[in-house]
Amino acid sequence: MDTIEDINWGSLPFGYFRTDYNVRCTYRDGQWGELEVTDSEYISIHMAATGLHYGQEAFEGLKAYRGADGKVRLFRWQENARRMRMSASGIMMAIPPEELFFEAIDKAVRMNARFIPPYGTGSSLYIRPLLFGSGAQVGVKPAKEYMLVVFVTPVGPYFKEGFNPVKVQLVRDYDRAAPLGTGHIKVGGNYAASLRAAERAHAEGYASVLFLDAKEKKFIDEAGPANFFGIREMSYITPKSCTILPSVTNKSIEVIAADLGLKVERRPVPVEELETFEEAGACGTAAIISPFKSIFDRELKKEYYYGETAGVWSTKLYNTLRAIQYGEIEDKFGWTTILEGI
Repeated sequence: MDTIEDINWGSLPFGYFRTDYNVRCTYRDGQWGELEVTDSEYISIHMAATGLHYGQEAFEGLKAYRGADGKVRLFRWQENARRMRMSASGIMMAIPPEELFFEAIDKAVRMNARFIPPYGTGSSLYIRPLLFGSGAQVGVKPAKEYMLVVFVTPVGPYFKEGFNPVKVQLVRDYDRAAPLGTGHIKVGGNYAASLRAAERAHAEGYASVLFLDAKEKKFIDEAGPANFFGIREMSYITPKSCTILPSVTNKSIEVIAADLGLKVERRPVPVEELETFEEAGACGTAAIISPFKSIFDRELKKEYYYGETAGVWSTKLYNTLRAIQYGEIEDKFGWTTILEGI
């Protein structure tokens, strides 16, 4: 695809597609500098940067949507800013102020406005803020310099199946994050730790992997790149754990679920409870909601089956959330920010 005219907006994968510009800002001498705009996809950094050696790196993911009224909306960007600050604090990086975070994503979206997928295509503009230690250190200590980068790319569904149910694999021989570690913040190391189990699951015919808690292997943890949820007897149930990333999407679905009349339970979820759910799935910014067709316990050779089609409640939650994001219904929760003039 060489030009914007070559993009088939309705069949975009979830992946990287080059856009025109990205935005950068450097923290140096105790303060953040001015935003810089570049058309380069590459970053020149010191070979001893702490982001390369000691894992001082965090990122976020959010989306811009072209709405039914033609307006461009961001969804709950303040929550992403808050989570990035939490991640930065967790691994001792310079913390980007909320105003800087918004200014960077606003500029990145505006300067790449031609890449925002048209309304009705089911696609959106994915926004990736990245923060890392760019200062050089030899010896395990925080850097003195940091870089914030924001790039955007048009994307379709995270799972190629879209909203159709997927098969996932439950694993017991790998852990995503250690108790009291970094599971609750959005740092690259959590994803690196999940890769081997995820790639094995893909090779064995599963869309994603479901982890258990690392300490006792008794409770549901993360569903690969997203939060897990189950629905049973008018209750929306999702795990509570210090190793689970606080998903902005999951927080939003909890509010919508309660508004639709479901009881919301955020608590430890024993693995045995999987067989009691009427519906199950994963949720996150990339996937939104991905319903599960089944969960296969790789070690016990046991399968939990939820159906060939998305459940009634999963569908209602998905449709309501997307309708808010695309401006099809009233945003009574005040979650969207309209970027005027795009």
